[in-house]
Amino acid sequence: MSLEINISEVIRELYDVDSTPDLQETRKEFVGDLTLVVFPFVRVAKKSPEAVAQEIGALLLSKGAVSAFNVVKGFLNLSLDRSTYVSSFHSFSEDPQLGLPEKNSKGKYIVEYSSPNTNKPLHLGHIRNNLLGYAVSQILEAN
Repeated sequence: MSLEINISEVIRELYDVDSTPDLQETRKEFVGDLTLVVFPFVRVAKKSPEAVAQEIGALLLSKGAVSAFNVVKGFLNLSLDRSTYVSSFHSFSEDPQLGLPEKNSKGKYIVEYSSPNTNKPLHLGHIRNNLLGYAVSQILEAN
């Protein structure tokens, strides 16, 4: 089960609110792998941001969803167990789509490559634009 689903269930259990968690990568100066912004739940919980973060972190820790947590001014820094990463990689490698969504056959896109002036010589800048156009077209084709 993904961490987002675990967090959503914990929030639903604590505050009876359906919500999508706002997870961000933890800044380098703080300990943790991911940071949960708890300010959206403060109004519902009618508690301080630190208290809300402490409640959510304690319940996530008791469920085994995270290995550790710390609270910094309304932000809940979560440390993930390394087995979480391994299981994510295994599920990703077993997916035939490799994590990509199903192809969207509805839309058509126009990707414009470079169109150099025919009266001037070609240079490296034109190659750069050709490669960027090719890369964008490959990304769109994969999606």
